[in-house]
Amino acid sequence: MAAHPEKAAAFVRIHTFIPLWSIGLTPSTPLPPPVVVILAGNDPSGGAGIAADIETLVSLGCHPAPVITTLTVQDTHNVQALLPVEPDQVLAQARAVLEDMPVAAFKIGVIGSADNAAALRALFAAYPRIPVVLDPVLAAGGGTELASAALIEAIQILLLPLTTVLTPNSIEARRLAPEADTLEACAMALLARGCRYVLITGGHEPTGDIVNTLYGNNRLLETWRWPRLPDSHHGSGCTLASAIAALLAQGHGSHAEESLCSVVYRAQKYAWRSLQASYQVGGGQQIPNRLFWATAYRGPA
Repeated sequence: MAAHPEKAAAFVRIHTFIPLWSIGLTPSTPLPPPVVVILAGNDPSGGAGIAADIETLVSLGCHPAPVITTLTVQDTHNVQALLPVEPDQVLAQARAVLEDMPVAAFKIGVIGSADNAAALRALFAAYPRIPVVLDPVLAAGGGTELASAALIEAIQILLLPLTTVLTPNSIEARRLAPEADTLEACAMALLARGCRYVLITGGHEPTGDIVNTLYGNNRLLETWRWPRLPDSHHGSGCTLASAIAALLAQGHGSHAEESLCSVVYRAQKYAWRSLQASYQVGGGQQIPNRLFWATAYRGPA
């Protein structure tokens, strides 16, 4: 279990009429769901990327506004091709939403090119009060590279200073901070580049449990341990980062350390349960069931 099992029941406040964790929580006056702009790639297998983000945000009571940064050719095994969208088109998509809706959070996945990273920097600089959750997807689960050296440098220089929560796995943390010799040193280096918080996930580390660590204010803030599940999952990082964005959008994180730790814990709990309920539809990785609660509560047909 996690480091704080007593908090397991303290889940997300819901903005829709559908209960996630219990029955009978219908609000008397439904509120419009908070809007989260997703800037990520399209995965035609539906397991990762925009599809994963949309499922997660809807599951957690948010309205997803998807902005496509990259088209991909991929299945549950690997990515065969990466086709970045032109920066002007990325910005046009995002601005159309921002000029029409009250956006509460940004979530970034696959960026596609260094030019797209520069475009995103200009976008975020124009909306400095909106939190940014960046999942630095540098390679596919099957091993295909998704970020050039120029894009990695652009992330380091242009995007990290504008990032509220960075969610690298251990491999990505080492690539983004190659000067560091430990994961803690990686986190300190990433914080020094301007991130407010860094959550390093430990799924790729040779440990029994998965150990995830949150850093901020130049120190370790919290460590969580989660039982390692037996299968490999497609889109697990997308799920976690989108869950963090959803909870920030709903106002659960004031960016104070205690509030942020609670947000990150709840997002991990949701992601872990999605992976626990995963299913096999292709020949490769399992797909997280991000609507696991709907299956649990739908009752007999």
